[in-house]
Amino acid sequence: MTKADLVDRIFEKIGLSKKEALEIIEILFDTMKQTFVEGESVKISGFGTFNVRQKMARRGRNPKTGDDLEITPRKVITFRASNQLKSGIEKRNV
Repeated sequence: MTKADLVDRIFEKIGLSKKEALEIIEILFDTMKQTFVEGESVKISGFGTFNVRQKMARRGRNPKTGDDLEITPRKVITFRASNQLKSGIEKRNV
């Protein structure tokens, strides 16, 4: 699903114009991005939680050459689905 698909769904279900639906989606994503930049998590009830996590530096290996190298520390975003979402997915796959 793309951003355009989300806009279409909002347009169909709520009846807002596509321009208004796009503005809502943009505001939502911009707010989430800013929250992640600040290092905070985003919890959406019934959906799940996005967390910003710090990964430590570690040793790695270049698979092409076999040379050892240092992987630098970085921040990553992880997602943990809510139990409600997990059960909905399980019911759908049965």
